Amino acid sequence: MSSPMRIVIAQLNLLVGDVAANGRQVVEAALRARDEHRAQVIVFPELTLTGYPPEDLLLRPGLLNDVERVLDDIRQQVSGIAVVLGFPQRTEAGLMNAAAVLQDGKMRALYGKQHLPNYGVFDEKRYFIAGDSPCVVNILGVPVALTICEDIWFADTVQAARQAGARLILNLNASPFHRSKSRQREQELQQRTAESGLPIVYVNLVGGQDELVFDGESLAMAADGSVCFRAPAFEQGLYPVEMNVAADGAVTPVPGSVAVPLAETENIYRALVLGLRDYIEKNGFPGAIIGLSGGIDSALTLAITVDAIGAQRVEAVMMPTRYTLDMSQDDAAAQAESLGIEYHVLPVEPVFTAFLDTLAEEFAGLPVDTAEENIQARCRGTLLMAISNKKHKVVITTGNKSEMSVGYATLYGDMAGGFAVLKDVPKTLAYRLAEYRNQVAMETGQPPVIPQRVIDRPPSAELAEDQQDTDSLPPYEILDAILEMYIEQDRCAEDIVTAGYDTDTVRRVITLVNRNEYKRRQAPPGVRISQRAFGRDRRYPITSGYDQRVAGGQNSEQKKPEISK
Repeated sequence: MSSPMRIVIAQLNLLVGDVAANGRQVVEAALRARDEHRAQVIVFPELTLTGYPPEDLLLRPGLLNDVERVLDDIRQQVSGIAVVLGFPQRTEAGLMNAAAVLQDGKMRALYGKQHLPNYGVFDEKRYFIAGDSPCVVNILGVPVALTICEDIWFADTVQAARQAGARLILNLNASPFHRSKSRQREQELQQRTAESGLPIVYVNLVGGQDELVFDGESLAMAADGSVCFRAPAFEQGLYPVEMNVAADGAVTPVPGSVAVPLAETENIYRALVLGLRDYIEKNGFPGAIIGLSGGIDSALTLAITVDAIGAQRVEAVMMPTRYTLDMSQDDAAAQAESLGIEYHVLPVEPVFTAFLDTLAEEFAGLPVDTAEENIQARCRGTLLMAISNKKHKVVITTGNKSEMSVGYATLYGDMAGGFAVLKDVPKTLAYRLAEYRNQVAMETGQPPVIPQRVIDRPPSAELAEDQQDTDSLPPYEILDAILEMYIEQDRCAEDIVTAGYDTDTVRRVITLVNRNEYKRRQAPPGVRISQRAFGRDRRYPITSGYDQRVAGGQNSEQKKPEISK
């Protein structure tokens, strides 16, 4: 005869460093799980009390004192339910990334994460020592193993838990989003269930933290690898999962609600919205301001920002120069009106002219070039930052990954701001996201939020007469393909050429990527959606003599250190 066991998955959005508030969330969720859902167990994400990743906050003894105090408060305040949560645990040997089981005033079990990731966005070996043994605790007569995030990607951890008598695995996670990540997770979980014959309850964090976004998608997987429950992506909540415990001790999740995985474009769009929303909200900004140019990037940025925090908190400014086309001004005004945001026009020409007059002696006898183009962009950046200072709104920059890769952006100009929501979005993907957002609007009976002409017209910075992006760059479908191979896949130049791309084009693109590392170091943070984003993922020296281009390339090929936008 089987007996029931109800586990609540706490898929929460936590704030890094706010230990007291995170602890209050734990208490509130645990009491709701006990009283509303009649659960016997509630499981929280990795490093629940500090949020993830706490980075060098972990080096501050005061933070660890707060963790110990709040952990004790939870232990005393919650009874009648087993609470499984993550936190940094001080030991004589060092700090552990730990998970504990608190039940009726006692700490029933303590586990130290055994596999510490130290690649990509992770640097846990900087802070933690690794655990060296499994932890199996009896909960309602069921031997339950605790594991933390990376542990579940290794067969040895699960096998050791099984050998220690486990019949169910709880896995606490802070697993950040990137394209195709959810499928990778499920494949790993299926591999672990096949190896161990044990069901897994996988609990993931949700929310934005600087450049990282955590998508949730917590789940329960049966021993045969089937998904019996999946929480929705990007939504926090308490999700009960039923378990049947057989007379022989076997644990089987009862089939329940299984959220359908999102299509890739929707997945990315929602990640961008959540990442931007949490950056604004968690940092206490009253609103956002955007330079709206009439181009695809600013139009998409505006749509994402409105979806993130609402039209009433968003302001857009059109800053035309002598080169701005009428259609750009018309399209920007049309989008602003369609979205119902505050909108202003501040012509840059008087400011630009003043700069040229001031610099006339310095520039005397020199040809017009990118310097004049960049002055226009820097005039715009100064205006936006002035409004930001006065109104305390954060400037959301509009540059995309393609531009940041090759330096097609202006320091202290269009790069000036607090957050770059498209920083990891290639130009070709930006078009897909714009079309997706318009499709969503039409499906709900609303007009497109991005004018179709903005999507259809050739992209241009409009900082010179009849300028188009292709004057300075390869077509974006070619550029993005080369960038993906070089940046995200670490492919060498010869491999990229072998894949079918022109040698001179590959050489030029790689030169631009390498030369513009100094710009990217000064760019604002932005949402990570790929496996290799600029920032925490990709750490290259600014000063380097390593030539990564096609053999025979000339170091003097590109004489300008900056491509203007």
